[in-house]
Amino acid sequence: MRFPSCIGLAATDLLLVIQLLVPSTQGVAYDPVPTPNLNLNELGRVALTGNFDSISLYTYRQQTQNAFSTNGSQALVTQLPNGDFVPAATADAYIKSMCPFIMGNGEFAGVVVGGNFTSLKDIETQGVAMYDPNTSDVIPLPGILGQVSVVYCDQDTNTVYVGGDFKGADSTNAVAWVGGTGWANLPFAGFNGPIDSIIKAPNGNIIFGGTFTGLGNTTAPQKKDQQIINISSANISGGATADTAGFDDPKNIICKTTGQDGPGNTWLLEDETPGFWRADLNFGFQPTKLRIWNTHQDGRGTKTFRFTAFPINGIMNLTYVDPVTNEETGCDASGARCPLSNNASQQYQDFAFVNRVGMSAFQIDISDWYGKGGGLNGIQLFQDDIYAYAIPDLNEPACANIGFPSDSTPTGPWKTAPSLKSESQYLKAELTLQDVQDATASVVFRPDIKQAGNYSVTVYTPGCLQDDSCSSRGIANITGVFTEGGAPIPPQQIYQTNNFDKYDQIYYGPVNVNSESFRATVTLTPFTQQGKGISLVAQRVRFANTSYTGGLNGIFEFDPNQGTTLTDFSKSSFNLAGTDLEPQAIITSLAVAGGITYIGGNFTATNREFKNIFAVTDGNSTSLPNGGLNQPVSTMYLFGDLLYVGGNFTDTVNGSVSGLNNVAAYDTASQAWVALGSGVRGRVNTIVPLELNITENQVETCITVNGDFDQLESFESAPAVPVPGFGVWVPSRQNWLQNLNLNTRTVTGKLSTATNITDSSPLLAGTISSQGVPGAQDAVSLTSEPLRLNPLGIQMQPRQVTSPMRKRAVSGQNVTGAVAGLFHKRGELNITVIGGHFTATASNGSTINNLAFINATGAISGIGSSLDDDSVFLALNTQADILYAGGTISGSLDDIAVNGLILYDLAQGNFAFPQPPALGGDNVAVHAITTRPESTEVYVAGEFDTAGSLGCPSVCMFDRGQWSQPGTGLGGRVAAFTWQGNDKLLVGGNISVNGNATALANYDVTRRQWTPLEDAATAVPGPVTALTAANDDVSQFWVAGRTTSGSAYLVKYNGSNFQPIGDSGMLGDQTIIQGLSMLSLNDDHAKNDLVPQGMTLLLTGSLSLPNFGNASAALFDGTSFAPFILSTSGSGAGSLSQLFSEKSVSFRTSGKPMTPCGGSADMTHANILPGGRLARGFVVLIGLACALGTIFLLVVAGILLERYRRRAQGYQPAPTSYPDKTANMGRIPPEDLFGRLGQRGSSAPML
Repeated sequence: MRFPSCIGLAATDLLLVIQLLVPSTQGVAYDPVPTPNLNLNELGRVALTGNFDSISLYTYRQQTQNAFSTNGSQALVTQLPNGDFVPAATADAYIKSMCPFIMGNGEFAGVVVGGNFTSLKDIETQGVAMYDPNTSDVIPLPGILGQVSVVYCDQDTNTVYVGGDFKGADSTNAVAWVGGTGWANLPFAGFNGPIDSIIKAPNGNIIFGGTFTGLGNTTAPQKKDQQIINISSANISGGATADTAGFDDPKNIICKTTGQDGPGNTWLLEDETPGFWRADLNFGFQPTKLRIWNTHQDGRGTKTFRFTAFPINGIMNLTYVDPVTNEETGCDASGARCPLSNNASQQYQDFAFVNRVGMSAFQIDISDWYGKGGGLNGIQLFQDDIYAYAIPDLNEPACANIGFPSDSTPTGPWKTAPSLKSESQYLKAELTLQDVQDATASVVFRPDIKQAGNYSVTVYTPGCLQDDSCSSRGIANITGVFTEGGAPIPPQQIYQTNNFDKYDQIYYGPVNVNSESFRATVTLTPFTQQGKGISLVAQRVRFANTSYTGGLNGIFEFDPNQGTTLTDFSKSSFNLAGTDLEPQAIITSLAVAGGITYIGGNFTATNREFKNIFAVTDGNSTSLPNGGLNQPVSTMYLFGDLLYVGGNFTDTVNGSVSGLNNVAAYDTASQAWVALGSGVRGRVNTIVPLELNITENQVETCITVNGDFDQLESFESAPAVPVPGFGVWVPSRQNWLQNLNLNTRTVTGKLSTATNITDSSPLLAGTISSQGVPGAQDAVSLTSEPLRLNPLGIQMQPRQVTSPMRKRAVSGQNVTGAVAGLFHKRGELNITVIGGHFTATASNGSTINNLAFINATGAISGIGSSLDDDSVFLALNTQADILYAGGTISGSLDDIAVNGLILYDLAQGNFAFPQPPALGGDNVAVHAITTRPESTEVYVAGEFDTAGSLGCPSVCMFDRGQWSQPGTGLGGRVAAFTWQGNDKLLVGGNISVNGNATALANYDVTRRQWTPLEDAATAVPGPVTALTAANDDVSQFWVAGRTTSGSAYLVKYNGSNFQPIGDSGMLGDQTIIQGLSMLSLNDDHAKNDLVPQGMTLLLTGSLSLPNFGNASAALFDGTSFAPFILSTSGSGAGSLSQLFSEKSVSFRTSGKPMTPCGGSADMTHANILPGGRLARGFVVLIGLACALGTIFLLVVAGILLERYRRRAQGYQPAPTSYPDKTANMGRIPPEDLFGRLGQRGSSAPML
């Protein structure tokens, strides 16, 4: 069990200080990875399809495919030189504040990080930690129990001021970390309420803002020791217990408050013997008072005792009121032994704890006694904290005769979980999806509220590492009712994926006292919209009374140069500014600009002059123009002269400025409000700066707006834009980034805070990712010189399959986003075709569903609305200008039903007529389409039984307007195929031939016969999902799929044997391979038996690579897999379906692609047959060219040899100069010499 700890200047602090003082020698290093030396020139245009909204090449080792988290956790984030955001250190909950700590001596200690996390970079650290950006090391700063809301680093005082809702040693809600020393209590011991903001005022003093009314050392609750700690459920034991019947049970004194002696009421020790009484509880606690009833049985009684706390094994210091002198005094300082009165008229005696120390067990050691031995009649422990536990037995004991004790009511399949490393036992429920949707599990907490007032209500969540439930933890839904007749608070969602115990404040405000007509309640249930079964836990809820007054109201000014705190608050203009507000002011944000301090929150001036925001300047409180803002302010950020303000407002107080919907800017120079467009629809929680490349090679600071809004409001000519709580304002363009058609990265996620670091890029916190290719979604093009991804010019929105039948038909295959593609270039046509399950917008503004065309000018079009919207296109091919598009397709064309396949005339831009008779079967799906080489026959494969009225399972051939069955005996599901020559078809899938199961089979066209591939049934460990050639005649090939046990496999067939790759641990179990392609290289890799030196194998899909993580594409050189492309989709990993190209690859062993004669290959798709083989005519031309070249070389060699021979024999050339060149020759006109060439007849030309 874990017990509450406190801050102390102990050895652990000294060790932390030593660690922080060690100088850093490393700088921020981004490690580039070698660029894949692909040669894609021979392929023409190349593109990739998939399901992604963010995609980039893997260029730095820090890159990962992990998208931003949506499980309630956040991360410290840095930006790589290529613009990608990568997590530097992940927390298990929210990060709320950061600051770079430069100590007084000028040394950089690190970045102080605060939040409600329990671990950072998998290192346990409660609420606050130090992060070194040079080494990425995390140094925990233990000692705080609760959540940190703000940290402020002050070099002048060598101090980090920390504020929030927490406890530690003698401080609450505020404490200091001093450079070179460690934790230190502030002189005023914190505050009686949470702190939300800290800043340095122009006069050098530190200003605290929050929800408090007094300092920690000047206020106390009106009623102390309110809650009885339940020891009736503890494990009770004793040492040296008497064996007298009726007095020998240590449990006798539990819940005994009358002081009555006798059997069953009294516990006694053996005669003349010291002993002990011990209680081991199932939860941690911090007692403030001990009450003991002494025994007087037979003249016996306890004279002296001491109190020992466990597991710290510490003897506690106690004070008491002497019953004789009636003065408060301390127990014996030497051994902390306390006296107990033997006066029978004194019913009990109270002892107060000097220090608040966490414990889970305690022991009363009796060292002296009255009469023949010691003993006790009763014992109780009290605490200031008010808790309600999910386990009813841990709440206040029923035997204590309390009017309205703390209790709880659990409902549902809860089981008690051991405390392990947590502070108490807790309830845990394993819920199915239906349980979650029906909210069948619930716990209602009811606290023991004896005093009305303002309370901070905190829900405790046990960590998930201790019970190994992190992967199944989900979201809890919290509601509460705190005032009689009051409405429940809005439901709040708390993520339970924290590694260690976490504390979440759910409410701050008034709570009514318990009565017959009212009990305050907190209800915990599963959040019903999680879409999966989860593990739900419930532990306890704390109510902390903060209503005791101390002369403050949300603002306090602290002079760090004063050793003590002034109690005359009227001497501070900031303290007075707080008292000039209506009671219960909430200060959420502070900012300083030009000697003026701006204060924002939820408040109203007593004179009604302003609301929710004002300024303090020259010692006076000043209203901002138009009376401030009409609803609360949550956050502020100063950039230049503009103070950006976010919250839940809609206008100024007097309603004179339009467009201030939840976000606005205040121009501190002109003292005027400025709208950001027309704002956003919903609450803004944080405003964080972000540097982006808005134009080429020009970085500028943008303003991110983060919160619970769903839309950027329309303004001027800009339409409303749906967004998931994230907007980016570009100050230089006075517009939202989402409205600008800029060639820049698209950024998604949310930011909570940021900080600047000297000589380094800013450090961000939140959940954020960037799209590496602007304007690319679900499809991109790929080039190799230089290697880069480029948008295809179409914006697609993926869709989810909703039909149960379609889900079954495409089970195991990606059917979201773009699935298939092809380039069609023939004659005047140059069209890119994309198929899948998506929506897009055509150039004419119409909606495109699932099949899109992009012509040579970039115009985008679709096929209209004749097909069902839920159709999915999985395979594409062309015959002449007719597109064959297959998948899970349904609908009607001219009242004729289509199913599985449609034909579209690309030249005419319309459906071809007539369409093939529809395919039939239970769950029709076409997965592959191919055209037989040098033929018009189109082969269609997938999962179907008939084609029209023709029985034609799994593979069917369409030619000249009719279907034909290619052979008999084939059944099952065919996923892929390729040609091995003109007359032999290789197919892969989950198939059977004549009833014999196999993964691969051959079809001989001439013999019309199917044959299972030898050894495929045993050597291929599961159904084939992807297939590609490994050499030019396809006698070798690669296949991939998933084994019968669900893991991925990759196998090569080398012409005689199968060679498994993917089942040897080189691919993770979660890998799904959707596509295989062989690509050429510029430079050779090391020689091996699997992949030729001049080539590499591309795998696409959802890949899990050991020692790396997730990737969407990887390259395999025959020995290892290298990440190639990373993508994300929404908040999860993305995937790639396939690569498609304009031309086919030519196979070779090494070097650049060469023709048989040694020249560079530049071959059009029309001259290359499947498998990379050349058409016969082209082979003849190449042979002729080689022969002519050889003859030419021989002739040149002969001439050179003859010249050498003649010169060696003394040959001299004849003279070449003549006095009259034309003396013996007359000029013949060309028309006389050649004019009759080509004329009919046999007459010779005349000279």
